[in-house]
Amino acid sequence: MKKYSTHAVRTDDPYKVSPVFAVMKRVFDIIGSAVCIILCAPLFVIIYIAIKKEDSGPAIFCQERVGFKGKIFTIYKFRSMVDDAEKEGEAILCKEDDDRLTATGRFLRDHHIDELPQLWNVLKGDMAFVGPRPERKYFVDKIIAENPDYRYLYRLRPGLFSEATLYNGYTDTMEKMLRRLSMDLEYLKKQSILKDIKIISETVYSILSGKKF
Repeated sequence: MKKYSTHAVRTDDPYKVSPVFAVMKRVFDIIGSAVCIILCAPLFVIIYIAIKKEDSGPAIFCQERVGFKGKIFTIYKFRSMVDDAEKEGEAILCKEDDDRLTATGRFLRDHHIDELPQLWNVLKGDMAFVGPRPERKYFVDKIIAENPDYRYLYRLRPGLFSEATLYNGYTDTMEKMLRRLSMDLEYLKKQSILKDIKIISETVYSILSGKKF
């Protein structure tokens, strides 16, 4: 009987992803996200009430991001900033001690709880549990101008969990974006189901232990 590896299979292309691995990863994402949505439902209600109580604005923040195969999708997050954070229409990265963050939003963002609605993105197939963090087209274009290899990341669904985010933190400068890209490409070369589980475990542990990243 032919045995299949849980690792992405590559030949002359260092970034080639095995179809078998892709299917295994997608099955894991569907089951995992469905279970997490059910378990986190009470927490969703509490966060929704807290956000609405603070300023009565929308609890869910929607934004377009570049994802799998370079397609645009809508990402969902609990709103952590004031409702008109980019009222001038210019894309602005969130920085440390950003005065646009609400009190509730700062807590959600510090503990990465604002990302929980992306479980729906994972279930829908826009995202995976583990992969490169999705970016807005405005910043993707800037990154590609510096390093065209960013396009290799289109072979993966962007992730709710990311090895680069865990060790590189939020990206608020081009230098950090390029360093994150380098780490994402390295993940693409060496990805496996076991590696994904390790990244998820380390991220959850870091969040629960209060580590800032």
